[in-house]
Amino acid sequence: MMCARLFRIIAVLCSLVLLSGCGWNPLSFFSSKKDEEQPAKLVDIDDAISIRRQWNVNVGNGQGDKFNRLRPVIVGDNIYVASNNGVVMVLDRASGKSLWREKLDYQITGGVGGDEDLVLVGTENSSVIALNARSGDVLWETEVSSEVLSAPGTNGEVVVVQSIDGKLTGLDADTGEELWLYESTVPALTLRGTSSPLVIEDFVICAFANGTVASIAMDNGTLRWEERVAIPTGTSEIDRMVDIDGNLLVTDAGLLVVPSFQGYLAAIDVVTGQTRWRVQESSVNGATSGFGNIYISDARDHVKAYRTNQEEAVWSNDLLDLRGITAPQSFNNYVAVSDFEGYVHFISQVDGRLVGRTRVDRGGVRSAMIARGNMLYVYGNNGNLSALTIQQ
Repeated sequence: MMCARLFRIIAVLCSLVLLSGCGWNPLSFFSSKKDEEQPAKLVDIDDAISIRRQWNVNVGNGQGDKFNRLRPVIVGDNIYVASNNGVVMVLDRASGKSLWREKLDYQITGGVGGDEDLVLVGTENSSVIALNARSGDVLWETEVSSEVLSAPGTNGEVVVVQSIDGKLTGLDADTGEELWLYESTVPALTLRGTSSPLVIEDFVICAFANGTVASIAMDNGTLRWEERVAIPTGTSEIDRMVDIDGNLLVTDAGLLVVPSFQGYLAAIDVVTGQTRWRVQESSVNGATSGFGNIYISDARDHVKAYRTNQEEAVWSNDLLDLRGITAPQSFNNYVAVSDFEGYVHFISQVDGRLVGRTRVDRGGVRSAMIARGNMLYVYGNNGNLSALTIQQ
């Protein structure tokens, strides 16, 4: 009976690669009564804000036909972005003007990372590629242990990349030469995806599919501390999945905020690794903060606001139930999330009211959004990168 169930699970998970392009939410598979429930229909709202698209640029085939979550990155006045079919671009983030465009002969599955000197991407065939941030010239290419599904990070001297087999590799930023290797245990069954390494000066924090978070020295790969966020429970491999796939967040108070699947939302001291607070929550997305709150989108696509050290949510919005929403992004006075139909929804940080929406990509949005200043950047599955602003 268990074997039959497991084979059915595997078959469905494989099919998610094909179905994701149709806007179906793979994570709804793990929701209760999944076969009986449908994504919530959008309700009419009284728009309290005016949303304007300042510019839009198409980037290759976007996320491609697999469940990739390629996310742009802002570096200074520029935004770096890549598509699954190998297009890498650097744009002026204010105007959307292309500064350069390079087409690589690779399937990009991890990215984008980098700094003022490097643009970094990872590939399906286990390569890490560094491009010159000013010209787009390929500087080096290095093969790591397996497929890369998240953005590499760097402090300018070392590049760190997490591969799907649970290994974190440190590479020389100038040459791509391997400097060190850190390994974690990988459960028998995991969600497709990995969290991106978070580089903080001379150390990197990374989260793994086994529910742990580790702080590792950038220069030599030695472990500084390790903390467990989620504990596998249950009798089946499905029940025991505790992946941490979302981007990590460090608050102004020095707390590392880590949501996990079928585990906890935890706040950890970034220096000591001690858990300061946690509440039982399930999420595969990262968190954001604002107005003294921590915001998450849970496994049912409910948006919630928590205050550290409080076990009850300040507010919760369930109007986007099972709509496959992205990680929340705080923006001005609002929290923004995107969904499987390509809508961007704006929610009040004060009370969780839905106050506005706009559509950016009919292929949907999986990638987490990013905000800087008065602009919100949304990268749709079909490759539409849009810059949005809000007027009251």
